[in-house]
Amino acid sequence: MELKDKLFRKLEDKKQDMIETRRFLHENPELSFEEHNTAKFIEDFYHDKDVKVINNMGNGYGIIVEISGKGPGRVIGLRADFDALPIEEEADVPFKSKNEGVMHACGHDVHTAYMLHLGEALIDLKEEWSGTIKLIHQHAEEVPPGGAKSIVESGMLDDLDEIYGIHIFPAFDTGTIALVPGNAMAGRSNFTLTIQGSGGHGAMPHTTHDALVAGSYFVTESQTIVSRRMDPNDSVVVSITVFDAPGGFNVIQDKVVLRGTVRYLDEDNKEPAYEAMKKITRGIETSFDVECTLDYLYDYPVTYNHPRETQYVEDILKKSVGSYIDEVIHSKPFSGSEDFSYYLEKIPGTFINVGAKPEGMKEPYPNHHPKFLINEDSLLISAKTLGEVVLDRLEG
Repeated sequence: MELKDKLFRKLEDKKQDMIETRRFLHENPELSFEEHNTAKFIEDFYHDKDVKVINNMGNGYGIIVEISGKGPGRVIGLRADFDALPIEEEADVPFKSKNEGVMHACGHDVHTAYMLHLGEALIDLKEEWSGTIKLIHQHAEEVPPGGAKSIVESGMLDDLDEIYGIHIFPAFDTGTIALVPGNAMAGRSNFTLTIQGSGGHGAMPHTTHDALVAGSYFVTESQTIVSRRMDPNDSVVVSITVFDAPGGFNVIQDKVVLRGTVRYLDEDNKEPAYEAMKKITRGIETSFDVECTLDYLYDYPVTYNHPRETQYVEDILKKSVGSYIDEVIHSKPFSGSEDFSYYLEKIPGTFINVGAKPEGMKEPYPNHHPKFLINEDSLLISAKTLGEVVLDRLEG
């Protein structure tokens, strides 16, 4: 029996274990940088196994599990994240979150569960492959500065030849693998704009410097960053997501706070977007006689899937179309962001999208939705996908 077949048989035997692990993690989500119990669960899983476990990696609870094969060879990294989101779950499932206001609404419970049991299967077969596999159980993907950058900066991944990761998406049919060569996910910058004016009575606006009107102008003017300052062929998004101006019906507030995000699929647009926003705030200061403080944070970079490694993955997985995979497709880049980008800045690899559309649901709830649901068949598909890729790439 070929090694791949042995691995697949082990993974098939572990399918129910994967589901049970996923449901336990789903019931017990923890926010970014607070994943103490999740990290302990992962550490305990590997406690009696013949591996090297390094915990408290980077700036939080990151864990690297090093599996050594029968002899020297290539070094491949596989990553799964394990933090949850500040969302009150509304999904009608028997394993609903037990932590009020916290939910695994992006599938990181799935990522962790399949990776644990894939790791277990690879450990069982370690005398049949050469090289080293490093499983990266990563904390804090959802909240900047994220966990990936600090793990990369630790130097513990400097010996990797390649790195791969998976994200599940209900938007794709279960059985679909979607690849994006090149720029695959957007870079991200976040900002907070505080506008300080001079408040007063709602009946006497002429005696005030109205920060709310200035903020409203910023909301509309900031949209021209994309429509009038960026190349129409580029993909750039500017979204105002918070406009905080509490007060009474007869009170003009003296201060408002706005927050938002900027996304771009080309790093060359990162600084021009910031410079354009600064010009707008300076104009608002002059026009409305207010003071603007712009706190602008360059966040996750563009996720760049290396074309060669993406092609490797496509060639590998197309051999399994008709078995556990229905199709391998190329999809459009996503405007969402991922700190997997930090690994790919230093290490060749690619980020793989795995379909997880629930059965019978034409329009599934998207990632980050309080009713987010997935098809649990995606656990075994994810494990087989990354397992097949890593065995092939260990051989180079």
